[in-house]
Amino acid sequence: MIARTFLLFFTFSFILSIDVTAQDTLRISYDEFISRVMNSSGQVKYMRENIDLAENRVEQAKAQRFLPNMRFESQHGLVPGVKSDSLLPNGNPLPDDEYYLDPNLRNDWNDWGIYTKFNLSAAQPIFVWGGISKSIDAARKGAEAVRLQTESKEEDLKVKLFDLYYSFVLAFEIERLLDEATEKIGQIERQINKMEEEGDPDLNPAEVFKFQIFKSEFDIQIEEVKRNMEFVRETWNYLLSDGTDAVYEPETRFLDPLPYKLAPIGFYQSTAFDNRADLQALKFGKQATETYIEALKRQNYPGLYLGGFVNYAFTPNRPYQDNPFIINNTNYFNGGAAFAIRVNLNFFSIKANIERSKIELRRVDFAQQAAREGAILQVNENYRKAALADVKMKKTDEALLTAKKWLRSEQLDYDLGFGDVKNLTDAMKKELELKLKLMQSTFEYNSSVAKLNKSAGLPLTTPIEN
Repeated sequence: MIARTFLLFFTFSFILSIDVTAQDTLRISYDEFISRVMNSSGQVKYMRENIDLAENRVEQAKAQRFLPNMRFESQHGLVPGVKSDSLLPNGNPLPDDEYYLDPNLRNDWNDWGIYTKFNLSAAQPIFVWGGISKSIDAARKGAEAVRLQTESKEEDLKVKLFDLYYSFVLAFEIERLLDEATEKIGQIERQINKMEEEGDPDLNPAEVFKFQIFKSEFDIQIEEVKRNMEFVRETWNYLLSDGTDAVYEPETRFLDPLPYKLAPIGFYQSTAFDNRADLQALKFGKQATETYIEALKRQNYPGLYLGGFVNYAFTPNRPYQDNPFIINNTNYFNGGAAFAIRVNLNFFSIKANIERSKIELRRVDFAQQAAREGAILQVNENYRKAALADVKMKKTDEALLTAKKWLRSEQLDYDLGFGDVKNLTDAMKKELELKLKLMQSTFEYNSSVAKLNKSAGLPLTTPIEN
């Protein structure tokens, strides 16, 4: 039973990523423990990056409102000049702005210049039937769904950390219990040795052998607890290491049951529907899909845009043409602006995208139904376990009270000289067994309460009163 208590620690060696160090002992509260591990966990950091990605998609959608299509391009290089040997009828050389009329115009390879060209174009949506605002709204709802999904996964991890924290407290309790039992066993052993030295006829050799066997088995338990405690400490130091020579222990030193009273099961069921992050995430996911479908439908409508462009090229060794109908691609400047109507005629592609989104919407509906059913089953199962753990803890406490009375009676008889070693040993064994069982039952009760609250979408240690 003691060994099973510590098995849960193995799950944390590969869940979280933190470096190992240890020396000075520091005590931390449960809330501080949760905060430190969550902030240092590589798994949590990875999950939270999904939120950043979703928020980035919102910013991308917002960016479509202003100049979503804007492009700038430049070209640079070396080009030769041009020269003409043609003459006008009056014998003068052909002017530069009339070089385009010369059929014998040729490159001047002795004259090189730097060619520079810039092109700038932009389009601003004026009216697109609300398609952009729908896309932004869909991205926002999707980001909220991702945030809630991440929150749900973090709550799953917190439940494990809850068990981890209070398992260390349980280890302290068991350690103290075994120290107390060791002292009592020593008292009995000294009394047996005295009776053997005095040759007491009431001393049954068979019972002495049974006591020695019990003592050997008890020594094994002590060694097991020591080794488990060492493992617990190393696990904590691994999870909480911050590069300093610090060893961490729980601030809480005694394992007490949570001050909690179970409410009717219907309370947890209704609370789960209202508060569970995973159910809320599916709700926002459905809204995001519905809004995205509306945005896709608006892509079928013609949109009104304002567009403009500016083109500029300059090469010092090439002539500039004043004639607006003649453009020299190496030396010119022009631009313009106009209203435009754009219609996406790729109807089949848009239709396929809408159909795919409708399929996704149906999948979300089924996922919501399945999640609600799963939530009810989880609440019912956790409620059953919490109620059973409550009964086990209380009945074990009652049995322990009886065992303590029995042990005191046997101890008194033994001290008066007419007691029985077997009865005293049996009473002591039963008290030790029930103390261990009570500690384990208390731990299981607290853990089951935390899991019940988690399944209902409540904080893990929230007290509930009828």
